[in-house]
Amino acid sequence: MATYRIAPSILSADFARLGEEVRNVVEAGADIIHFDVMDNHYVPNLTIGPLVCQAIRPHVQVPIDVHLMVKPVDRIIPDFAKAGANIITFHPEASEHIDRTLQLIRDHGCKAGLVFNPATPMHYLEHVMDKIDMILIMSVNPGFGGQSFIPEALKKIAIARRMIDESGRDIMLEVDGGIKAENIAAAAAAGADTFVAGSAIFGKPDYKAVIDAMRAELANVGK
Repeated sequence: MATYRIAPSILSADFARLGEEVRNVVEAGADIIHFDVMDNHYVPNLTIGPLVCQAIRPHVQVPIDVHLMVKPVDRIIPDFAKAGANIITFHPEASEHIDRTLQLIRDHGCKAGLVFNPATPMHYLEHVMDKIDMILIMSVNPGFGGQSFIPEALKKIAIARRMIDESGRDIMLEVDGGIKAENIAAAAAAGADTFVAGSAIFGKPDYKAVIDAMRAELANVGK
């Protein structure tokens, strides 16, 4: 039986009340806080940095999952590790030396992962699976919240699941982009076990009702 994790993205939260927002979403049943970092360079948007991560860290006990949409990545990794990140993922296109960047994350005490855009090939994983703790499949193009799920991502999730199973390693398989109760089961059936949802959760008045609805859908996967 797969262990499923719900990871609300604070990109869609009310930034004026961020501490309260992360506490509320964890109380509603979230397993992970997903933290989207955009630099207006690798992606056409600018979001939040290590100081915000440091600010919310005391408010929650669950892992903080930092998704770096920045280029270059190596300089900022130690800052996020120091700010309280537990998992740090980055895009292979943003690193000159992927193996080195993965090792840098681990050297700073965090779990490390690679992120794959809709058109990014999966071959980057072939020689670094020993340093991977998470694979993140983007089901939208990165840069903005509120986009619709790209169905082709289900094929990439299935490929990643096969690679994880063949490796024999304990690697989380996360999906991010347009996830909601209506499609979370399809992503899980393809092999995902960790689900990022932004506006689907933070855009609704009752966070627990949304998370409960997602878990109800996940409970029926494989039945």
